[in-house]
Amino acid sequence: TNFVLAQKKQINASTSCRNKTIVLYDTTLRYLTTEDELAAILAHEISHLVDLNQGAFNGQFACFTQSFAPKKYELKADKRAVDYLVSAGYHPVAEIVALNKITDQPRYDWNLSHPLGSKRMASVYEYIYSKYPQYLVENPYKDNVVYQNFLLTSRENRKKLQDKVKTNSNRQINYL
Repeated sequence: TNFVLAQKKQINASTSCRNKTIVLYDTTLRYLTTEDELAAILAHEISHLVDLNQGAFNGQFACFTQSFAPKKYELKADKRAVDYLVSAGYHPVAEIVALNKITDQPRYDWNLSHPLGSKRMASVYEYIYSKYPQYLVENPYKDNVVYQNFLLTSRENRKKLQDKVKTNSNRQINYL
C-alpha cells in the first residue's frame, strides 16, 4: 500500500482500485485540526482498501461491486473507520467532525456516488451511540464548533435514533 499526498484544489481523499494506493489531497489537510480527524479520514480510506484486498481475482471483483453500489460501501467504510479509530486509541467523534468539515451537502443524493454528508454523519453517530456510547459522554469535542453544528443540524435524525432505541426496534432508519 502506498500513501500519497497530492496537490489538488479539491477537498478529498481516495483509494485507488487499480494500484491499491490511498491518496490524500493537501487541501483536505487544511481543514483538519487534530490528529484524530486525520486518523478518521485515513481509517475510512484504509477500510476501502481492506475491501479491495479481499475476494475473488485479488480484489478486482470488489472494485467492480463497489462501483455499482458506492453509497453502501461508503457507509460501511465510515462504520469500520470508527472501529479502527477506537482500536488505535483515537476518538471516534473525530470522524463526525472531519466529515462535517470536508463533505458537501447538496440538496439531493440520487445522482451522487457518496451519501449526503448529513446521512453519513447521522449513520456514524448512530454507530457510536450503539457500540461505543461512552465516547459520546466523555467527549473532547463537546465544545467544538463543528461538532456543535452537527448536533444542531442533526436534531431530527437524532430524534429518529432516540425513537428507535425507545421501541427497541431493529428497523433501518432513513436519515435526512
